[in-house]
Amino acid sequence: MSSPERPVTVLIADDDPVTRSGLGTLLGAQPGIAVVGQAADGVEVVEQVRRLRPDVVLMDVRMPRRNGIEATRELLAGDADPPKVVVITTFENDDYVTAALSAGASGFVLKRRPVPQIAEAVRVAAAGEAILFPAALRRMVAARPLDSARALPRAALTGREEEVLRLMATGSSNPEIAQSLAVSPETVKTHVGNVLTKLGAQNRTHAVVIAYESGLVVPGLQGA
Repeated sequence: MSSPERPVTVLIADDDPVTRSGLGTLLGAQPGIAVVGQAADGVEVVEQVRRLRPDVVLMDVRMPRRNGIEATRELLAGDADPPKVVVITTFENDDYVTAALSAGASGFVLKRRPVPQIAEAVRVAAAGEAILFPAALRRMVAARPLDSARALPRAALTGREEEVLRLMATGSSNPEIAQSLAVSPETVKTHVGNVLTKLGAQNRTHAVVIAYESGLVVPGLQGA
């Protein structure tokens, strides 16, 4: 949605009015970012997104009426050009966060982080990149039981695609994966696209969650 000629537009969703207002003021003062609206719950988020068309939703997950997971799922499933969703959370090991990532959120950021870092997460998401924090993500998934319903269909992935997925789980970018595997970035891009399609993943972050939950990537092993 965004372009170099205009700032990244952001909608802030949080049920705490003080957090909402304070973050809106501080984030709106960051270069290249315009806060266009606020929402107090998941129902308002969906309504405001349809009206304001923000590039990014900064989404709290614990909200009344409809939580951030349900709102994320609805936004990404019901719109041909949905916003990117960045979860903003107090606790990185919150099960709600992992569920939101599985629903298609591009990543998450902690509320206690400095505002410039939150702003950078918004810019990264708007550019279409995943916001991966491998150490935090593997801790979250390792603390949860494996979900057999989400088992990785290993037979559907080639050996090289599994290699790419494992490197994605370490937070490696496409150029870094290309260097590691001694292939071109274009080849990596193709492999990443195939991985997302075969897994039915919304984005890189979602694919990594599936890899951890399936056991293909084991926390603490293979550099994960």
